[in-house]
Amino acid sequence: MKTSLQLKMGQQLTMTPQLQQAIRLLQLSTLDLQQEIQEALDSNPLLEVADEHEADHEHAPANDANSQSDDQSITVSSNDKADDPQIEDLWNEQIPDELSVDSNWDDIYQHAPTSASMPSGDDDYNFENQSVADDNLYDHLMWQLNLTPMNERDRIIATAIIDSVEPSGLLCSPIEDIFEGLEEELGQDGDPLEMDEMMAVLHRLQQFEPTGVCAQNLSECISIQLRQLPADTPLLKEAIRLVTDYADLLASKDFPQILRKMRIKEEQLRDAMVLIQQTNPRPGTSISNHESEYVIPDVIVRKDLEHSRWLVELNPEIAPRLRVNSGYASMIKRADNSADNNYIKDNLQEAKWFIKSLQSRNETLLKVATQIVEHQRGFLEYGEEAMKPLVLHDIAQAVEMHESTISRVTTQKFMHTPRGIFELKYFFSSHVSTNSGGECSSTAIRALIKKLVSAENTKKPLSDSKIATLLKDQGINVARRTIAKYREAMNIPPSNERKTLV
Repeated sequence: MKTSLQLKMGQQLTMTPQLQQAIRLLQLSTLDLQQEIQEALDSNPLLEVADEHEADHEHAPANDANSQSDDQSITVSSNDKADDPQIEDLWNEQIPDELSVDSNWDDIYQHAPTSASMPSGDDDYNFENQSVADDNLYDHLMWQLNLTPMNERDRIIATAIIDSVEPSGLLCSPIEDIFEGLEEELGQDGDPLEMDEMMAVLHRLQQFEPTGVCAQNLSECISIQLRQLPADTPLLKEAIRLVTDYADLLASKDFPQILRKMRIKEEQLRDAMVLIQQTNPRPGTSISNHESEYVIPDVIVRKDLEHSRWLVELNPEIAPRLRVNSGYASMIKRADNSADNNYIKDNLQEAKWFIKSLQSRNETLLKVATQIVEHQRGFLEYGEEAMKPLVLHDIAQAVEMHESTISRVTTQKFMHTPRGIFELKYFFSSHVSTNSGGECSSTAIRALIKKLVSAENTKKPLSDSKIATLLKDQGINVARRTIAKYREAMNIPPSNERKTLV
């Protein structure tokens, strides 16, 4: 082969460490971002948190200027404006005014998971951040068993039964299977295990809290709870008989057949069902570990009634305002190449890049949130039924960014509105064509389905085909299978399960 020199022209994205940091901060959630900022403060001595009164004084002119906008009021936190001009001259490397975080995310090295879940090296023990380990259902039942006087044989049987209780509170194995497993173990001493002995221990366990636990099936679970009610409760016997003898008819809601076989009136059946509905079909769920989850909104949207406009601003509480420590920065000497001086120089530049990355994240997030609010004004004014179709491409085109960037910006970022707190991805939905040639959002269709179901006659609930017909009368063409898919997504049971006597 003959060697030769060739010139080529092309474009290539260079992923510098600074750009990687900016992109990583952009996709972090609020909690992860707070952890990242805390780690930066711990590792970089030139980073510090600005005082609240100083930060408010710095940002007041920006807020006043933004409040004069015709459409929206935008508050952008500018955390890197507190540097001393003399300190700025000590370091001649330039940081661009705009730090681009937009790119094709498929070409970017995926950074390892953040250390938000890693244990902190801080010696201060924060009791508020520690989750309380509540007892589960098994521990709760074993605690009651240890307080119950029993002989050793009955305790072995009770332990085997408790081992077979699933989190819902019902037995996951038939009592016959548990009996077979214990029959050989307890029959070695010459005293064979009897099923009556097994059932006696089971009945004692069914008196434990929560009421209805250790039941063999749903019918028995509800029956145990009903028997705990006062004996003079009206229609108690009918309710117990209903769940014991006619559970299948009750599940299929064959009310005429139930009325004929039980020989009761419709009013009596309705009152008996009220008693049944007061029971808990999954009693074990009342004993479970519940860990509180808090959502911190990244963006706050409120309406300016005076000017009749929607204002969009970043939540000032999601992250502290940072600045460069002027005391350490003033110690830098231009011609000094000592290790200490280079250390301060490197940390100064890292601090400036980190602050710039935070500002770029805030600006990008605010820009995307503003476009979303601009597009979904109908939702803010009138609710879900006025939601418009919106896809990532629409916002990407409006803010001149890549769709993958918009996807990362809207993931695990939340917006506080007068109608509640929503993830930014909530405002994106597909569309369905209308008779007039327009488009209707799938979110709006879900809201219409929920509205129709809530207003239906429960004696004759609307079928999926009927709902599709009613929507077609409103100009929305939706197939019956689509209605069924949306209904199941909203956990709305089918029409035969929604039927009641009321």
